[in-house]
Amino acid sequence: MQRAKEQGGDIAKIIVNMQLIHGDAKDLIPTLNPEIILIDPMHPERKKSALVKQEMRFLREIVGTDDDANELINIALKFAKKRVVLKWPQNASLPEDIRPPSHQIRGKTTRYDVFMI
Repeated sequence: MQRAKEQGGDIAKIIVNMQLIHGDAKDLIPTLNPEIILIDPMHPERKKSALVKQEMRFLREIVGTDDDANELINIALKFAKKRVVLKWPQNASLPEDIRPPSHQIRGKTTRYDVFMI
């Protein structure tokens, strides 16, 4: 973010309105009073035999699985004022115990499930 500010131009104008907060989102969300929350968890394991790109396989090895994604989504749904957007694989079912979205924005391989509050 500091380098973006130093670069100047349009990106610097955007960066000055951003703040990076370190911590666990599950702990931070209740303290932030957010209007909109975008959640982009690690996608669930694929059922297809084809492998995902090598970079993503390495990332999953480093980060591991996203075992608390359901909890994070439910916290976001509880504390967001306007909407929660979940980035999810196109053909994957929603995690258990998550209510159906208000609507979806579908792409080729990814969809955005939008939950209006």
